Amino acid sequence: MKAGMSLDDPSSKRQAYRLKKQENREELKHVRIDESSAQSDKIDLPRKRFYRQRAHSNPFSDHQLEYPLSPDDMDWQKLYPAFYDKATNKMSKEVTIADIGCGFGGLLIDLSPEFSDNLILGMEIRVQVTNYVEDRIIALRTNNADTNDYQNISVLRGNSMKFLPNFFHKAQLEKMFFCFPDPHFKQRKHKARIITNTLLSEYAYVLKEGGIVYTITDVLDLHQWMAKHLEEHPLFERLSPEWESSDKCVQIMRNATEEGKKVERNKGDKYVACFVRLPNPIII
Repeated sequence: MKAGMSLDDPSSKRQAYRLKKQENREELKHVRIDESSAQSDKIDLPRKRFYRQRAHSNPFSDHQLEYPLSPDDMDWQKLYPAFYDKATNKMSKEVTIADIGCGFGGLLIDLSPEFSDNLILGMEIRVQVTNYVEDRIIALRTNNADTNDYQNISVLRGNSMKFLPNFFHKAQLEKMFFCFPDPHFKQRKHKARIITNTLLSEYAYVLKEGGIVYTITDVLDLHQWMAKHLEEHPLFERLSPEWESSDKCVQIMRNATEEGKKVERNKGDKYVACFVRLPNPIII
């Protein structure tokens, strides 16, 4: 604790807690495997108690985010160093799967081995939650250095409601996930929901024809809202329950996220709706 700080002062307590939290995070991020030791050395996965954050974040606020002016300006090498080709000075792959509002990264972790040939990106607006996922991926990559696992997943802090086209080219994505998004229960807050008519047009822009939008929530009203808006949009068509029951991504999505596991423990309901991106209409 810094000199002059008194634990009797509430502000000093908060500052001490923040310093301790930062120390733990920096300790994790800067751990390096000793080259002289066997690769059996492991580092601990991050603990959520050091990454506490409010459950909600206003997507319309100025979060002082960094974002590229265009997808060509994005430096993907920092997020996926294993897929950077030094000979060509280019990435060997591009992101094709996006988890919008990825939370604590459970879906990313479970999708990684199933789609080892795809780059998967989680986008999260909350600072501490993004830090947690980043540190979780660092630990998983380090602990699996011998197999090179989890190199195909990453996370960045971003506001997909504002800047999604800044990161992805037209028709770049094959799959987009919206797992247990903030319900924004109050009617005056519905404009902040992640599925709206305007936003769906942006999702359709970055999603390739035949690409899939996956939604899941435990709130019936939100499920009906998302399904209604997607059904009314001319570039999306709902897939059948039979398709959903046979799709491995739906199976993973139901059980991978922390929110989904919480719903399962509380014996709640999970509502799923999946939509395919239709071809652009021909203008005569």
